[in-house]
Amino acid sequence: MNDPILPGSTIGILGSGQLGRMIAISARRMGYRIHTLSPETDSPTGHVADREVVAAYDDVEAVKRFAADVDVITLEFENISAACVDAASLIAPVRPKGSVLHTTQNRLREKTFLAEHGFPVAPFRHIKSRDELVAAVDEIGTSAVLKTAGFGYDGKGQVKIETAEDVGSAWTTMAGQEAVLEAFIDFELELSVVAARGLTGDFAHYGAVQNKHSNHILDVTAAPADVSGAVNVTAVNLTRKLFEALDVVGVACVEYFLDRDENLIINEIAPRVHNSGHFTFDACVTSQFEQQVRAVCGMPLGSTDQPRPAAMANLLGDLWANGEPDWTSALAIPEVKLHLYGKQEARPGRKMGHLTAMADTQEQAVERVVEARKSLDSTL
Repeated sequence: MNDPILPGSTIGILGSGQLGRMIAISARRMGYRIHTLSPETDSPTGHVADREVVAAYDDVEAVKRFAADVDVITLEFENISAACVDAASLIAPVRPKGSVLHTTQNRLREKTFLAEHGFPVAPFRHIKSRDELVAAVDEIGTSAVLKTAGFGYDGKGQVKIETAEDVGSAWTTMAGQEAVLEAFIDFELELSVVAARGLTGDFAHYGAVQNKHSNHILDVTAAPADVSGAVNVTAVNLTRKLFEALDVVGVACVEYFLDRDENLIINEIAPRVHNSGHFTFDACVTSQFEQQVRAVCGMPLGSTDQPRPAAMANLLGDLWANGEPDWTSALAIPEVKLHLYGKQEARPGRKMGHLTAMADTQEQAVERVVEARKSLDSTL
């Protein structure tokens, strides 16, 4: 079961978005075949896969048939039922395993796991009713953030509570769903660590990177983060310990808040390659996507060396509001790289691609990638 899965074998990907696409690109460069399963057709991953299977994630029989045709399965999307993953794992190895997905796809389970294992998390309470929310706000205080317990990303399913008067409307927003109330962290920076863990427990990381969000969606990532060496070491060590506690095999991301006293608080875990690691495709010896292939196939992990600072800027569908973006202008900046995901429809807030820039300093890389993105809209 732990023998290496060699080039020429077939990797199955549950999910067919841009993350799967970039995993598939790396896998095909290494000589692997790719099958992808999702409810979508003509998908970003499907464009570069050998086979695109269209089926619902909860169609257990379809997932079993999919598993029978591949040598190993991985995920590019965490909102897949653990039952589906467990069914697939009876036929082919699934990495990361279903227990990792089960813990991380639900905020309550994730926060509880972190707290029980001694990891730094914001104070939180399980909320099942309006009365429980009133009591929790009284106990934790304001500001606080109310989040649905499961299936949330890019800021979906959450609302900030500034005063006790906000409780009623906040609970209405949950529409009766189970929720988690968290104390709001007055953070200095948002950081993340993308890392990989292999079948034998070997570990490779890309260091702490610095993230800026807009409307709860990642906007710009700068690598390395502008933090002290001590903060970077602590973030990496916490990430390693968390991967070991969860028994992760593959690439995952741990998102952190750095508070005003330079304390790290874990915000959430993504059990997959991550938006804040996209810069690695161009800036590192081994990208997070190649690292995912290596890890889930039981191959040695690659070097994460990053010769120069880099920055990544997301391209959202809003950029298409005035017509096709001016790609020529962005690519006139020599150290800018363009990645488009092959999505057919540009919608506001939808991730359509990203730009990466390298420079001599982190600040220059950020300036360069932001300048390149601005140049895409000729009306600005």
